[in-house]
Amino acid sequence: MSHRFIAFDVALEFAERLAPVLVALRRRDRSLEDQLRRAVASCVLNISEGDGKSSLRDQARFFEIARGSCREARAALKLAATWGYVDERQVAGLDALADRVCALLSRLIARASLTSR
Repeated sequence: MSHRFIAFDVALEFAERLAPVLVALRRRDRSLEDQLRRAVASCVLNISEGDGKSSLRDQARFFEIARGSCREARAALKLAATWGYVDERQVAGLDALADRVCALLSRLIARASLTSR
């Protein structure tokens, strides 16, 4: 499957690098693990869905949902570190990657919003 947006590739890398954290978190807090897993999946899937939309307005809407899910994942990671479930250094690296996803999505949203006017 080919995607036009770097945001998809970076979000997928984030999901891949998050896998060991999800395994560790599952043993400590299944609810938080499930929430984090769903947020990351939502981010990746909404970028993909937005990529398939022909309308810039629709694209922007899906990218906004993806960005919100990425922010939710970042918050869940910070909670996991705060509660001592995962190492803060590991979370810092993942948070930087998630920050990049959010920044890329913000640019895509802005571009779609300006172009659709």
